[in-house]
Amino acid sequence: MKNLVRFDWAMKRLLRDKSNYVVLEGFLSTLLGEDLHICRFLESEANQKDSTDKFNRADILAEDTRGRLIIIEVQNNRELDYFHRMLYGVSKTVSEYINIGDAYNKVRKVYSINIVYFDLGQGNDYVYHGKTEFRGLHGNDILQLSLRQQEMFKGKYAGDIFPEYYVLKVNDFNEVAKTPLDEWIKFLKTGEIDDNATAKGLPEARERLRIDAMTEAEKRAYDRDMEALRYQRSVIQTGWIEGHANGKAEGLAEGMAKGEIKATKEMAQKMKKLGMPTNTIMSLTGLSEDDINKI
Repeated sequence: MKNLVRFDWAMKRLLRDKSNYVVLEGFLSTLLGEDLHICRFLESEANQKDSTDKFNRADILAEDTRGRLIIIEVQNNRELDYFHRMLYGVSKTVSEYINIGDAYNKVRKVYSINIVYFDLGQGNDYVYHGKTEFRGLHGNDILQLSLRQQEMFKGKYAGDIFPEYYVLKVNDFNEVAKTPLDEWIKFLKTGEIDDNATAKGLPEARERLRIDAMTEAEKRAYDRDMEALRYQRSVIQTGWIEGHANGKAEGLAEGMAKGEIKATKEMAQKMKKLGMPTNTIMSLTGLSEDDINKI
């Protein structure tokens, strides 16, 4: 067993405690490249309580001292439509946290931070950042806010108002930490923090997320959840392997069947060229009269 609890479990049980804000603030500050402080946690539609979803993913919705909303989600299992769910989650958050009748300038800035433990899309990197950019079709310039808008919305470009997305493909990290962000991702992947790791929040995580610092009840709950997660992953992996093998076998059988049909039709075509009667071709090939007429 590793010395530190998994980050997603900590998100559910430990990091919501105000005394532990420093850990999450360190992670967010390192990722976003700024000094960020959490004001409070808000309700999120994906705060799962049922026995299945609580192992699949963990998420929190935080508000920082600048009023920005930050969605942090950890997803363990493969979802082909995960990008769509990212979009839905941000859209729902934007709409939920503006009051009816409020001016549009009350729309909050939203960051969607997604920590995934499966292959998502295709790419060579392990951290991706997506944001909206308005670029001129003719001059290739980037649309900026007016001076008045910059004063009001604390940004320079029109795209700064729009949501931003981060995808951390944890399993693609090679475990050689070269930057503070790498130190965090190594922790997310391995559950371990190097003695010389100095990224903001990690020294506190090393101390406050220790398994041996938990109560006996917390340890038992953690062990149960980790065993359930291991079992679920095993079931999913086994199902994928068996499904892949069955699909391959079915594909091979389907390919052979298509090949036989093609060969039969080619034989029937040659018979027609030789002037053989349709009834004879039907008898020799098993094709219908319509099939032979279409050849």
